[in-house]
Amino acid sequence: MAKGGYVGKILYVNLTDKSTKEIPTADYEQWGGGHGMGSALFWDLVPDKTIDGFDPGNLVTMMASPFSGTPTPSAAGRTEVQGIGVQAYPITWFTRSNFGGRFAGQLKFAGWDGIAIQGAAENPVWLNIVNGKVTIEDASALWGLNTHETQEEIWKIVTDSPDVRDWWSLDGSRDGGRTTQKPAVVAIGPAGENKNRNACLIHDSGNGAGQGGFGGVLGSKNLKAVSVIGSGSVAIADPAALVDLRLELQKKFGYDVDDPTLETPVAALSGFYGIMTGTPGYGTLLWGPNADNPGRPQGCMGCFKNCRSVYASGLANGDQCVEGLYWSASGDLTDHMAATTLLDQVGLNVYDVMSHDWLLGLYKQGILGPGKQVNSNLPWDKYDTFEFVEAYTNAIANGTDIGADLADGIPRAAVKWGLWDSATSDGSLARPQWGYQEHYDPRLEVEWSYGSLFGDRDINEHGVNWHVHWMPYVRGMVGQAPIISAEEMANALAQATGVNDPKGWDYSAEGIYGDPKLQAVAWHRHYTRYWKQSLGMCDWAWPMLINYNAGDDHEGATPSYEPKFYTAVTGNELTWEEGLEIGRKIWNLDRAIWVLQGRTREMEVFSNYVYDVPTAAPYPLPALQDGEWVYDMNCIGRTLDRAKFEDTKTRFYKLEGWDPTTGWPTKAGLAELGLDNVASALEKAGKLGTDG
Repeated sequence: MAKGGYVGKILYVNLTDKSTKEIPTADYEQWGGGHGMGSALFWDLVPDKTIDGFDPGNLVTMMASPFSGTPTPSAAGRTEVQGIGVQAYPITWFTRSNFGGRFAGQLKFAGWDGIAIQGAAENPVWLNIVNGKVTIEDASALWGLNTHETQEEIWKIVTDSPDVRDWWSLDGSRDGGRTTQKPAVVAIGPAGENKNRNACLIHDSGNGAGQGGFGGVLGSKNLKAVSVIGSGSVAIADPAALVDLRLELQKKFGYDVDDPTLETPVAALSGFYGIMTGTPGYGTLLWGPNADNPGRPQGCMGCFKNCRSVYASGLANGDQCVEGLYWSASGDLTDHMAATTLLDQVGLNVYDVMSHDWLLGLYKQGILGPGKQVNSNLPWDKYDTFEFVEAYTNAIANGTDIGADLADGIPRAAVKWGLWDSATSDGSLARPQWGYQEHYDPRLEVEWSYGSLFGDRDINEHGVNWHVHWMPYVRGMVGQAPIISAEEMANALAQATGVNDPKGWDYSAEGIYGDPKLQAVAWHRHYTRYWKQSLGMCDWAWPMLINYNAGDDHEGATPSYEPKFYTAVTGNELTWEEGLEIGRKIWNLDRAIWVLQGRTREMEVFSNYVYDVPTAAPYPLPALQDGEWVYDMNCIGRTLDRAKFEDTKTRFYKLEGWDPTTGWPTKAGLAELGLDNVASALEKAGKLGTDG
C-alpha cells in the first residue's frame, strides 16, 4: 500500500535490557500514523492494560505521520505521544498528548515513522538516534539539568562541537550528510525526574507535550531525553500536486507577504482573530514584539501560520496560548515571560500548576500557610512578585514544601487536604472531568465537554471553537458585529463537517441535548482521531471549516483539502468519509482500552458544579431561540441538567454502537469496524457490551 509519506520502520526500544528492534510500518499502516498507530502498538505490546503509568511495562509512543517532514501545510511538525498517563483522576487513563516543532520531521529524515519505548533503565539514560544508528547513552551528567540545558548539552555531544552553528557530518565522514541543523531533542526537566504527575515533555524552547504527565512517565523509566537527527528524505507520491495544493491554500488562507497587515505587533485578542481568519504572521497571542524586546514570528516545521514568536530577550521563545497565562501578578512583562520560561525549563504542565490562584484564595481564607490546615512556608504574602512564582514553581518541580503534595497534581492534593469535594461542588476548583482544568465552559460548549468526558482528558481541540466562540467573542470585544450571522455559521459548519443538520451547531438550552448535537460530537471525535491526531494536522490550523476572508460563501479548506493532501503525499485514494470511519475505528479501540482499565457508565459524570452552579460570565455561542438563529452573547444562568444529560449519554452510546447500559463497545459494533480481536479481548475480560 505504501507509496509515499512513510519511511518504512518504527523503532522499538526496551530500556530494561537496552535492546532495540525494528517494527515494519506496513504492519500498522492501516491506522494512518500518529495516534492510530500509537493506539494499535499499545494494544499489541501491553498485554495488561490495567498497569499503572509508572509501571515499566507501560509503553510510550512518539509517532510521526505520513505528512511529517513534508511541505503539507500545518501538518509536518506534530509528534503524537501516547501511553498510560499519570495525571488524570481518579483513574490514570491510557491517554495522549502531542507537541510541535522539528522532532517528527527529523525522525522521518532519520528513517523512522515512530518510536515505541518500554521498560525502565537501571540508571539515567538518553536515546541518541542519528539516521539508522540508535544508541542508549549514559545520562548521569544530564540528570538534574533543566530542559533547555539538557538540549544544549546533547547538541554539543552529538555534533562534537561546542558551537552548534558549525557544519558537521552525521556519520563522521566528509561526505556523510553534512548539516548545520541541531538534533531535535525532547527532554524532561527536574519535574519529570521527580516523577511528577504534572510533568511534561519539552522540545526546543517552548514546544511541549503537556497533558498526561508523560514527563513523569519518562522519569520513572530513567529516560532523560530522546535526540534525533537525519540526513534522509521523505518520498512524496506527487510532489508537484503537493506544492500546487500548498500554494493554493497559502493564497486562500495564508499570510500575504505583499500585504503584511499583521507584521506589526498586535493586541492579544487580535491574535485569536488572526488564527480564525487564517491570516497568521502575528506571532504569539499574548506578547507582541516591542521596541524593548524585538522579535519575529516562528512556526513549526512546514507550517505557514507562524503562530509563535522568538524574542531578543530569549524569554518565552516558542511559547503560545495558555502557558503565557501562567502568572502575571506583578504586572511586569519581563516577569510574566520569565515565569513562563521557568515553567518550560523545569518541565511542568501549566494547566495543572496554574491553580495557584485557587491556592492563594486558601491562603487568604486562613486555610493555607505556615502551620495551617494546608501547611506551606512559601511567600504567599509576596504573590505579586517574581520571588513567589519562582519559589512556587521550583517547589512543585522538586517536591519541596507544598510541592510535595502538588507534585501529585491538584486533584490528589485537594483530596489529601479534604477540599476536593467542596471545591469541585462550588466551582472554586473548576475541574469538570478526570481532574483536568476547565478549558471552555462545560455547561455550554458541549462538543468540547462531552468529548472530554467520553474520552480520557480535556480534548484541547479548537477547530469548532474558533468559530462558535472566538469569532463572535473577539468581534464583540472590539465593538463590532460578528462577521457572519448565527444562521450562516450553523449552515456553514453543517456543510463543512457533513453533520448536515444545522441544529448540530445549536448551543441553546435545549440544543445541547439534541440528537443533531450528538452527531456533531461524534463527528468531532472521529475527525480529530484520524485527520488531526493520526495525520498530524495542527489543531491551530485544522479543520479549516470557515474562511472569513474569501467570498460570500465563506467556504473553508475542510473537507476537500485533507483528502487531496493525503493523496498527493501517499499516492493512495482516501475519501473524507473513509478518513472519518478510520477515526471512528481508532476512537473505539481507545474506548476498549479504557473499558479494560475500568471505565463504566457511572463514572462518566461531571463534577457537581457543572450541574449545580449557574454560569455567570458572558459567553457568545450560536443558538436557535424561538425559531430564530442568534448569537446568545450571555448564556448566563445555565447549568447542565442531570436527568437530561443522562438521557443524552444513553443516546450518544447508541449512536456510537455501544451498550447504553454500560457504555461498553459491543461485539457487533466492533465487528463492523474490523475489530474482532478487540471484541474477543473484552469478552474474555467480561467487559463486552450487549448487542441489541
